Amino acid sequence: MAAARKHGVSEQSIYRWRNKYAGMEVSDVRELKRVKDENMRLKKLLAERDLEVEVMKEIQAKKW
Repeated sequence: MAAARKHGVSEQSIYRWRNKYAGMEVSDVRELKRVKDENMRLKKLLAERDLEVEVMKEIQAKKW
């Protein structure tokens, strides 16, 4: 497949992407990527906040 060679990816990747994004417009795919990136950023912030809470609990427990 010429598109796979042109972009340096496997044909299997092209077929997988075609199945995953079939029927979507370019703007839809961009929006999906933006939302996924934002979701990843928010999950990271939540994990960091949870870690801070756990550390504060441990510090508080040691003070007693």
